[in-house]
Amino acid sequence: MADTYTPQKIWTWDAENGGEWAKLNRPIAGATHDKDLPVGEHPLQLYSLATPNGVKVTVMLEELLAAGHAAEYDAWLINIMEGNQFGSGFVDINPNSKIPALRDHDTGSRVFESGAILMYLAEKFDAFLPASGLARTETLNWLFWLQGSAPYLGGGFGHFYAYAPEKFEYPINRFAMEAKRQLDVLNKHLADNEYLAGDTYTIADMATAPWYGRMVKGEAYSAGEFLSVHEYENVIRWNKQVSQRTAYKRGAMVNKAFGPLEGQLRERHSAADFDTNTQDKIEATKS
Repeated sequence: MADTYTPQKIWTWDAENGGEWAKLNRPIAGATHDKDLPVGEHPLQLYSLATPNGVKVTVMLEELLAAGHAAEYDAWLINIMEGNQFGSGFVDINPNSKIPALRDHDTGSRVFESGAILMYLAEKFDAFLPASGLARTETLNWLFWLQGSAPYLGGGFGHFYAYAPEKFEYPINRFAMEAKRQLDVLNKHLADNEYLAGDTYTIADMATAPWYGRMVKGEAYSAGEFLSVHEYENVIRWNKQVSQRTAYKRGAMVNKAFGPLEGQLRERHSAADFDTNTQDKIEATKS
């Protein structure tokens, strides 16, 4: 390569180097400003944004409600582009300053990391996670597979292919290969299984569909053609089955602040909000 990069002896942070996401990242933890979080009337208080990691949790909450569980919740928008995740109230719940974060006022628990929130809710309500046996093990296999694999898809492939300020062949090739390998892992498994854990819909499906389902639909990073996602027919079948669930559709709208206005429910405090408080209706009242 004509231009090679030689790492400096001691790394130093350049806040201007990193493209459009540079202002979201820094090499230290902690709050940048004092900001209390709002609190609604329900025990479960979610602070999130409808990224794939955020959608996992809102889908789970809507699935719990659809199944008849007492899982009513307030969902508050955390706009990461505005640095909301670095407010002191949010950092108190998640010292890692990443969405989503959950406060359960019934137990006093703070829960951060999307996979941990899914497990917490599944165990709290005894739902969508088999209690024991092979089905539980298989659910956890795939949940932890997703938690370990998705950073390669988002922070790896997605970052270098779509968001990095400059395009470089090596990292794009490296992470494209890994993204396709992961999709092939899923595709082969789903050839013989209706859902990830077998014939039962679980938190593993809720965690994985927002990531790899979006990818095979060609929605993620505008990279469908580049990755030939049409090849993964079993993943496409599975994602269609999961994403057409009413609770999944609702969960995908919560804390959404991008895309068509009718699909955005920036805050959610009751089921009625889906009919009355989507962003298109809010904007209509302003005109």
